[in-house]
Amino acid sequence: MAKGALYVISAPSGAGKSTLINRIRPMFPDMLYSISCTTRSPRKDEAQGVDYFFVSREQFKSMIKNNEFLEWKEVHGNLYGTPAAFVSEAVDSGRSVILDIDVEGAREVFSKFKGAVGIFITVPNMAVLEERLRSRGTDSEASIRIRMINAGHEMELAPVFRYQVVNDRLDNAVEELASILNEQTSRCWK
Repeated sequence: MAKGALYVISAPSGAGKSTLINRIRPMFPDMLYSISCTTRSPRKDEAQGVDYFFVSREQFKSMIKNNEFLEWKEVHGNLYGTPAAFVSEAVDSGRSVILDIDVEGAREVFSKFKGAVGIFITVPNMAVLEERLRSRGTDSEASIRIRMINAGHEMELAPVFRYQVVNDRLDNAVEELASILNEQTSRCWK
């Protein structure tokens, strides 16, 4: 049986990664979507086992100790991690997986999964990114400044990804991302 592919999709906060992935998922119903574990509380409209696996800090630390994560990180005081067993079992059984992850976590995944296909979602420029962050209305001024600084560092790491998709207009970015996934999927099954 052929192994499935692992698609690692990353972006700076505000680049529209989650929106793009949510638009892509129905187009690729046979692909699995890896759900991260987190210690943060659910946001409005987030569901356990759909958006994240919400666990206590104690549970998360036990999972770290048991080496249950492909990667994990603390972000703004909350822990996030990708369950290793889910990804490995799916790929080994021939299923392809989309992994929505931060840039540092993606680099760690690339070191463990040599065949992982990296796709970096970016924005046309930093002004567009700042405008998107502000339009959310959920971040303080200090938080926006921190996110902008972090985004600059993350965009410097974009060259470690095989593909870069500029999210200038959602429809264009969806089309480009779908094209990459179609191309890569056809290569896997030849």
